[in-house]
Amino acid sequence: MKGAGFGGTRADEVVAIIEYLEARSIAYQINGGWAVDALAGVQTRSHRDVDVFVDADRVRELDAWLIERGYRVDADWDPVRVEWVAGDQRVDVHPMVLAENGDGVQRGFGDEYFLHLAADRAQGRIAGHPVVIANRRRLHELREGYPPRVEDVHDLEILRGQDGDVVEFRFNV
Repeated sequence: MKGAGFGGTRADEVVAIIEYLEARSIAYQINGGWAVDALAGVQTRSHRDVDVFVDADRVRELDAWLIERGYRVDADWDPVRVEWVAGDQRVDVHPMVLAENGDGVQRGFGDEYFLHLAADRAQGRIAGHPVVIANRRRLHELREGYPPRVEDVHDLEILRGQDGDVVEFRFNV
């Protein structure tokens, strides 16, 4: 299930993480480049990492599982995010506090907070596996406010190529 010709964090590893979360009914959302590719339904580029936004009350379960899989902490900015690495596989875990309606609040640095509305979630596919992602509009918004990197320009081109509305996806908490 490896992505042909792509380095970095592999699709099969992303799917393994998602399957772990889903098997335990842990609420999550994929953001970043993998979410763009999930919306497109195909891997379009290499990914340094996968950005996984996880129910803050359950994030330690994911941490323990990542350790079992050989991951170690590469950068610890808890409670903002923790970057895990195992070889060329990287997982960027972002805890988000979930409200009863599924809206998530992620802490930023200092006094920053980011709202991830349940209404802004959609369903995409990574290696054929359905995944919870931010919708096209939100993925575009998340690329604003900083100078775009090469991968951001690529992702914005992919987002522009997505026609029609995405199917919204909600999960219960």
